[in-house]
Amino acid sequence: MARTHLDDNAPNSLQTPPKIKSNKPKYTKFSQQELAGCRPVMTPTYVIASLMLVGAIFIPIGSITLHAAGGVVEIVKRYEDVCLIIASTLQNITLSTIAQKVNYIQDPTTPKNCTITLTIPHYMKQPVYVYYELQNFYQNHRRYVKSRDDAQLKGKFVTSSNLASCKPEDFLDNYPIVPCGLIAWSFFNDSYVFTLNNVSLPINKTSIAWRSDIKVKFGAQPSNFPNNNVNSTNSSTNSWIGGGALNPGVALNHNEDFLVWMRAAALPNFRKLWGRIEQNLYDGDVVTINILNVYNTYSFHGKKKIVLSTSSWIGGKNNFLGSAYLCIGCMCFCLAFSFFLMYRQWPRALGDTSYFSWHNNNQTRICLEHL
Repeated sequence: MARTHLDDNAPNSLQTPPKIKSNKPKYTKFSQQELAGCRPVMTPTYVIASLMLVGAIFIPIGSITLHAAGGVVEIVKRYEDVCLIIASTLQNITLSTIAQKVNYIQDPTTPKNCTITLTIPHYMKQPVYVYYELQNFYQNHRRYVKSRDDAQLKGKFVTSSNLASCKPEDFLDNYPIVPCGLIAWSFFNDSYVFTLNNVSLPINKTSIAWRSDIKVKFGAQPSNFPNNNVNSTNSSTNSWIGGGALNPGVALNHNEDFLVWMRAAALPNFRKLWGRIEQNLYDGDVVTINILNVYNTYSFHGKKKIVLSTSSWIGGKNNFLGSAYLCIGCMCFCLAFSFFLMYRQWPRALGDTSYFSWHNNNQTRICLEHL
C-alpha cells in the first residue's frame, strides 16, 4: 500500500546534507599571493631619472646635517696618563710599567687627585654637556651584559637563591653582593670638580638618566642594602662594592650616575653623560677640573677622557651621517651622468633579440660543437 504522507522519522532524499567543517583556509587574493604587483620596467631613462632624484634629495640633506654637526663645539681631554705623570712627579715614584700603574691605582693610601685645564675655543651655549669617555672597555660582552639581577635592582630582598644571574660577582666572603653583577661591580667612580676662571662651576646632575630607568627598571634599595650583615672588621668590606661606592641613604632610582652606568654601551668606545653646565661659556674662558683618578683602566689598556660638548637639533658632534648622505648623493649623480653618456654613445633598442646568443651563428655553432 503506497504511503500518502512521509514519515517524520523516514529519511528524506530532498533534505540538504549537513555541511562538513573544513580546515581549508578562506580563499583570498592575499593568502594565495595573487595581489597585483608593480613591476617597473628599468629603462635607461627611468634609471637615470631615479638616480638624479636620489642625488638631488640626499645632497641637500647631507649638507644641512653636516652644517648642524659643524656648529657643535666639543672639547675632549684624555687624562689617565696626565694624572700618572702628575702623580709620579709629586710623589717621586716610577709609573712606567703596567704592573706599577695597576699597583698605584689599587693602593688606597696613594693620593690620586690631579688637575687639568681646558681653554674654551669658541662660544658654547648652555646647556654644555659633560661626558666621561672610556675606550677599550667592552661593556657589550655577553657575559658582562647578563651579569645582573633586575629583580634586585627594583628593590626586592636579596637571598642566596636568586643570584645565579649575577655570577661571577654574586657573593663575597659568603655574603651576597648588593647590587650584584659585573655591571654594578665595575661602576665608574672617577669624580670631577669644576671651576670657571677660579670660581666654582656648578654641575646639574639631575635628569641625566632615561626616564624609563628611573620610573620602571630601578627602585628603592633592597632591605639588606648595602650588605649590612657584613662584619665591619672584615678586611674586604671596603672592596665588596666593586667600583663606585653607593650611598645607602639614596634609592637606586635616585642615583642617576649608577643608572647611566647600568645601561650598557653597544661599542667598546663609548661616552656616558655625567652632568650639565647650565651657563654659557665664552671664548677664552678657562675651565679647571680637579679629578679623582681612581677608576682602573690601566690593567686592560683603556683610556679615560673628559668631554665638554654642546648640541644641535641633530644631537652631538658627529659628521658620519652627513658625510654618508653626501657620498651617496654624489655617487648617484656620477652614476646617472655615466649612464647618460653610455646611453648617448651606444644607444640600444629595448627588447632587441639580436643581442641573444642564439641569433649569433658563430656562437650557436660553438655551443653545438660542445654538445
